[in-house]
Amino acid sequence: MSLSRGFPPVADRSARVLVLGSLPGKASLAAQAYYANRQNVFWRIMGDLLGAGPELPYGQRLEKLQAAGIALWDVIAAGERPGSLDSAIVRDSVCVNDFSAFFAVHRGIGRVFFNGAAAEATFRRHVLPGLAGEKPELIRLPSTSPAHAASSYADKLAAWSAIVAPVNK
Repeated sequence: MSLSRGFPPVADRSARVLVLGSLPGKASLAAQAYYANRQNVFWRIMGDLLGAGPELPYGQRLEKLQAAGIALWDVIAAGERPGSLDSAIVRDSVCVNDFSAFFAVHRGIGRVFFNGAAAEATFRRHVLPGLAGEKPELIRLPSTSPAHAASSYADKLAAWSAIVAPVNK
């Protein structure tokens, strides 16, 4: 089985919020773009919240996120995963991104939002114990993945609206 490798963070120094996924799936890896699976509603939600919808070119969507103070990354830098389901990530293969270095550069981040349970669990297991100093607020949101059909689009949009609320840090 081959190792899947994630993407660099999309962030500038003014970021106040970090949105974390787990590891890019097959469609995202093929497109070299976050949330490239057309059934994933991440960009539809970003369109409704920030005007960064799927109808825009990818680069413009990323610019709108950054202009809103939102950074985008994944918890896992590399790992084995047959297919695209988070449940298929081979736990022993997980190599996480360097969050200590990331937070040292992006000191204004006050909240971290997880796109689903797998991202949150991996962060809490592999990253949180090694973070020094003041830690950001950690919030799990319902996954935007098509595999997470338990929540309606309206419910997901309502939950995800928290990423645009002011951060007090």
